[in-house]
Amino acid sequence: MTSFAIGAHVASDDPVQHAQARGMSVVQMFLGDPQSYKGPVVEYAGGAEALKAAAEEAGVDIYVHAPYVINVATTNNRIRIPSRKLLQQHVNAAASIGAKGLVVHGGHVNKTDDPEKGFDNWRKAIEATDLAVPVLIENTAGGDNAMTRHLDRIGRVFEAISSAEGADRVGFCLDTCHAHAGGNDLETVVERVRAVTGRIDLVHGNDSRDAFDSGADRHANLGHGQIDPDLLATVIRAAGAPVILETPGSVEDHVADASWLTSRL
Repeated sequence: MTSFAIGAHVASDDPVQHAQARGMSVVQMFLGDPQSYKGPVVEYAGGAEALKAAAEEAGVDIYVHAPYVINVATTNNRIRIPSRKLLQQHVNAAASIGAKGLVVHGGHVNKTDDPEKGFDNWRKAIEATDLAVPVLIENTAGGDNAMTRHLDRIGRVFEAISSAEGADRVGFCLDTCHAHAGGNDLETVVERVRAVTGRIDLVHGNDSRDAFDSGADRHANLGHGQIDPDLLATVIRAAGAPVILETPGSVEDHVADASWLTSRL
């Protein structure tokens, strides 16, 4: 049996009920539209305080996934400045519901930009943000100009952030589908991530519909994608952090994925 929690990404209307329906003690949710700059929304009937109380009473840990549109690395002011604002808004909203962390994609720079500008923009973003909850930077699957697709760049992001005030509130979320599709060898990925970040705080446990190094971010249910099943389980076990399934389907599909993983851990 595993000694760490396995949960799932669920709808934001009642994450506690969705956790209980799956027999899980940890969930991830969005706060608002993941494709919008409009700002976070707590959909839970009683509001943020009621959700925080309900989660505490039920013993359910909540992680929040920030909107996909956030890109604090870019040199484009029209994207970077609203991204920083949105990051702060989501940190505050995540704190208001008692979330354990806010997961944020690494973003990217423009094709002609020096990647060093992206690393430094991450440092500036951390310094400019009041981190009321930990920010967990997630590795991404695609893009040649991505900040967190390849391990060397992940290392440079964390190196840049290390000098920022609040660096101790920055963690790492390892997505297994993204690592595979991004061209990172899963045999060594946990060891190498820890070498450059010092930590793994959360795992997104996903199989991949696409081939190694495809750059495609398309999740599959565990054991139904292109990642070797034993290797997938080995990576998740080695990471040793709470697991969020971002796999497709219903409550039953999430329960089946959790069962698949538990039996291999």
